[in-house]
This record gives sequence, C-alpha cells and structure tokens, in this order.
Amino acid sequence: MKSTAYALEPSRGERIARHLTTLYLILIVAVPLLALLWYGVSDGLVSLREALASPVARQALWLTLWTSALVAVINLVLGTATAFVLVRYRIPGKSLLSALIDLPLAIPTLVTGVMLAILYGPESLLGQSFTNLGFPILFAKPSIVLALAFVTLPFVIRAVEPVLIELDPGEEEAAFTLGAGPIRTFRTVILPAIAPAALSASIRSLGRAMGEFGSIVVVAGNIPMQTLTAPVYILGEIESGAPRAAAAVSALVLAAALALHGLAHLIERRLGARHV
Repeated sequence: MKSTAYALEPSRGERIARHLTTLYLILIVAVPLLALLWYGVSDGLVSLREALASPVARQALWLTLWTSALVAVINLVLGTATAFVLVRYRIPGKSLLSALIDLPLAIPTLVTGVMLAILYGPESLLGQSFTNLGFPILFAKPSIVLALAFVTLPFVIRAVEPVLIELDPGEEEAAFTLGAGPIRTFRTVILPAIAPAALSASIRSLGRAMGEFGSIVVVAGNIPMQTLTAPVYILGEIESGAPRAAAAVSALVLAAALALHGLAHLIERRLGARHV
C-alpha cells in the first residue's frame, strides 16, 4: 500500500509544471477578467446604470444581441447541414473546402472587414447592384451579419463533423430496414446524436459574435442608433474620455459571454456534446 501511495505522489517536476501552468492561466486570463469586472462595478453599478441610460448604448447592445443571435441560428442550421454534406457525400475538392472552413480562424478580423468592404463597397458591381435594389450591404446591418457569419463559420461545422464520423452506421441501416425513409432516419437517428454538439457550438458562436470588433468597425459605418455595435461603442467611450462607462458596458458584455460559455459547457457535460 505504501509503495502504491508513493507511486501516485507527483514528482517535483510535475508539481512545478502544474504551478507554472496555473500561474500562467491566472495572469493571462483570470486577472484581466477580474480587473474589468471590478472596475466596471466598483461604484455599485452606478456606471452601468448611467451607461444604459444612454439611448445610443441601449441601441448598440440591442443591435449586437440580435445580429449575433441571428448569426448563431444561421450557424446552427447551415453549419450542421454543411458538416453533414462534407462527411456523408463525395465532393470534388473536399480538402479545399475544408481548408476554406478553417480560414476565418487564420485571417485577422480587420482583414475580413476590408474584404467585405471591397466586395460590397459602393464602387463594386455587387455593392452597386444591391444599393440600386434598395438593399445596401456596406455601412448597413446586413454587413454586420455577413461579417459575424464569416468569423464564426467554423464553430458548428467543426463541432458536428467528428460526431457524424463516429456515428455508428448500423443504427441508420437498422432504421432503413424498419422502413424509415431518409428524412425520418435523419430526424430520429442522426439529429439526436448531433444536436448537442450543434447547439453548444452555436451558443459559443453567439458569444464570439457578441465580442467581434475588427471586421465590424470596417464594414458597419458605426452610425449611432443605426449600425453602432457594443464593442465599437466601447471604443468610442474610451476615446471620448469615459473609461468607466466603457468598462461598465464591457462588464455587461463579458458577463453575457461567460454565461453563454457556461451554458455551452453545461450542454456538453450533460448531453455529451463535443466542440473544437
């Protein structure tokens, strides 16, 4: 028994590695988060109430919320469908398509905004066409949705793919044997298996979209009460000399992001979802 206990005792190197890892995570992640939360609510939420008293701030938060939620729904539906097609069907150039899915993770978000500005700008043929139809893209709400959809593209796809790959084909064969068609088989066999992963990943994409800044600041035009999102509003408050108001709104966005992260983690633990 003594030898077993001795064998399980961590070595000095292991203890040092654990302490260094913990210290690194605390300094890089925990300390900045706590500093923001403390500064944002140190006056008893007075700064938050004052910030939310501004119609511009409320509109910026609402715009951020509904555009991010819309993109999360788009990711949930189209991301799941894309993952299913990539896994189940033979597609020419599948490796290239797979690389394109991961590209938004590698491209700086500011570059993403420039790309969309070039594609849908007033001097481009596509941008002029949409404007003539009375549906401008750049410096309007559609540009925000497009930018958020681009930067969050991989979330659901990469979460659902491994679940589909590991799904037992025998279950689908049994459903077909019992007379179920393709739609019913998908609804009763495949969908319950991939739903937790797709749902948790879409929630994570919602949190990611709420904090997007680089692409939005280029394509949205940042017009108060129209296309000004919460992250860009926060920058404006800092530049105008109101750091406490910026911190208060930042703390609110951070709290929402942490809540979404916790919800996604709960879904993964309870339902066995996987994420990238």
